Amino acid sequence: MEIIGRKKEIEELNLIYESDNPEFVALFGRRRVGKTFLINKMFSSRFSFKHTALSIINEDTDEKITTKDQLNHFKESLIKYGYSGKRTIDDWFQAFYALEELLERKANERMVVFLDELPWLDTPGSKFVNALESFWNSWANDKNIMLIVCGSANAWMTKKMLNNYGGLYNRITREIELMPFTLKECEDFLNEKNVIFSRYDIVQLYMTVGGIPFYLDKIDNRFSLPQNIDRLFFTKGASLKREFGMLFKSTFKNPNFVMDIVKLLSRKNIGYSRSEIIKELKTEDGEVISNALNALSSSGFIIKYRPLTSDRKTLLYKLIDPFCLFYLHFVDNNMSFEENMFELNYESTKINVWRGLAFENVCFNHINQIKNALKISNVSAYYYPFIYTKDGKIGSQIDLIIDRKDNIVNMCEVKFYNGEYLLSKDNYLNLITKDKTLSEFLNKRQVIRNTLITTFGLRKNEYSSSYQYCITLDDLFNE
Repeated sequence: MEIIGRKKEIEELNLIYESDNPEFVALFGRRRVGKTFLINKMFSSRFSFKHTALSIINEDTDEKITTKDQLNHFKESLIKYGYSGKRTIDDWFQAFYALEELLERKANERMVVFLDELPWLDTPGSKFVNALESFWNSWANDKNIMLIVCGSANAWMTKKMLNNYGGLYNRITREIELMPFTLKECEDFLNEKNVIFSRYDIVQLYMTVGGIPFYLDKIDNRFSLPQNIDRLFFTKGASLKREFGMLFKSTFKNPNFVMDIVKLLSRKNIGYSRSEIIKELKTEDGEVISNALNALSSSGFIIKYRPLTSDRKTLLYKLIDPFCLFYLHFVDNNMSFEENMFELNYESTKINVWRGLAFENVCFNHINQIKNALKISNVSAYYYPFIYTKDGKIGSQIDLIIDRKDNIVNMCEVKFYNGEYLLSKDNYLNLITKDKTLSEFLNKRQVIRNTLITTFGLRKNEYSSSYQYCITLDDLFNE
């Protein structure tokens, strides 16, 4: 399969390869996003050395991979690429010395070295990072080399590679974060697989698996959207039924605690504050929860924002990952569902309510497309949901606010409909109430612009002019 999207990344990687300088490239992004696929497609015939770490988890047992296991596997990769030395490889320093011996024979050409799943190599007490530092600082940094290190644990990559204050301080010459596909890239990916869905169905598929190529690749063109979703999550042996646990166990240092946070955040669309998370999970404040929240944020599972209330110091954490939201809403603790649960309930109230909430998160993952549609792509802005409570009672709720530096505030209502949205009198009056409530929290320089984000547009009537902007699915599918 050809590479879909990734135009910016491909251009940058080609420029790095053509550079006359030694390059140390850190490629990171969440699990299953296509990092390895991209590098393999671009450099498979040009690798001087490639090594992928052994997974730190075993799906069937709790047996842990040791440093010795990783070193033995590394030695096998060395042999595969032509190493015939007699060096004993008992630690990572010896492993990298052996790699130097292998590469010395290729020093007259551009050497591409790819170390995949780097965080898995850093087993406790292994001194892997120290050995990598020694390899780069004492040998590689004046050679014709392009060293690519890759990992799914974004927090580890950030701390140990990008923000390293030891021997690797300021050594990374390029950093590339690979993001999930946008809706347009999902459409292109499916078309490449000869899977023809309407954009209405593609956005629903995005609501279930997000823009993750590995999940999208499991879609079968013989089946409808609900049939495919059942095959992924609900049939016997469904390929993604166990993915939620694997996703966190393979990526996070404290996976069970991180999963508890994600499960909590899935319960409230507006999110939770740090103090609320601590209270709900009955845990202590400190480094453990800080590391977990930072890891989730750096991996793109959550966003953090300051709510538009009187207390602007409080940060809220909101889960926006479509796969996690779908899994926790329908699959987790619901293993008694029929094998064709989604198809049987496709038009049910429960799934329709879920569609509405899930479409809001699609918008949070496509802020750039929304800004482009509003022709404000170059305007700095904050974005967040809003909920107004008084005396413990919930009042106005706003799906999405785009708080712009040019003193315009787009108050966005998000509506997932199977046709044009009709603004009724009751909804019109509710819109006026929201405008009034929101204006109380804004300064006098700011002006509200009512904005509708919906599937197929706005039907005209006596109330429709209340929206200054209308953004549709086609806008969200723009690049």
